[in-house]
Amino acid sequence: MTDNATSQLLSRFVGAVQPVVPLVSVWAHGSLAGGDYQPGRSDLDLIAIIDRPCTAAEQQHLGEVHESLGGAFALASKLHCSYCAAEQLDDPEHLHLTWAHEEFMHRRVTPVTRRELHDFGLVLYGEAPAALLPPVTGEQLAEFVVQDMEGFWLPSLDHPKRWDRDIWVDLGLLTLARATVTLRDDKLITKAEALCVLTELDAPGEVVDDIRQRRYGDPGPASQQWIARRAEVTRTFLRPAIEQLVAQWRPR
Repeated sequence: MTDNATSQLLSRFVGAVQPVVPLVSVWAHGSLAGGDYQPGRSDLDLIAIIDRPCTAAEQQHLGEVHESLGGAFALASKLHCSYCAAEQLDDPEHLHLTWAHEEFMHRRVTPVTRRELHDFGLVLYGEAPAALLPPVTGEQLAEFVVQDMEGFWLPSLDHPKRWDRDIWVDLGLLTLARATVTLRDDKLITKAEALCVLTELDAPGEVVDDIRQRRYGDPGPASQQWIARRAEVTRTFLRPAIEQLVAQWRPR
């Protein structure tokens, strides 16, 4: 499934959470489940299903669990987990308690995540996603993807400084490629597959190579000149590409 350090962290996590909340299942999605996990680079995206919503005391204890894992495992900072009450899974708009970036917040379990869990979710504990999680239709998935591209990624291009950061360049381009395939074929692809799709979409090759090297290779530090050029080239490519995708695939 993955490397030994990640497996130990996941096992320790499940064992530590069980005494704290009425745990039903723990599932992995994202790159860990999809087969494109890169230790130390990829996030560990988890969903914990519990029998009822957490109490305030349980949330405090969960925070202590996450903090203690951070002291024992270098990879723990990459572990993100949403705690979803089984009775609230039917509502795709519900905001679930989520530990991410070393703090609690509230997030939806998006249609993309729900489809990932049904298609290739990894069961770490308990029942499989199909037993508890309502399925996602192609129409629901397409609507979310188009809204995400139009409502989040397109406006983000109006904030140039964001695009000096690796994460914005990587996710902006990879999300476009993945959205293209999802809308065209009603399926989800990995980030590795998305890099190939970017080439098909005539994305700037120097930026695609840069992403590939940082995800799978060992590149040296980037110069400020390259960071500035990469941001400009990426934004110039993404705007018309997103506008075209939205216009073509907007659900009717």
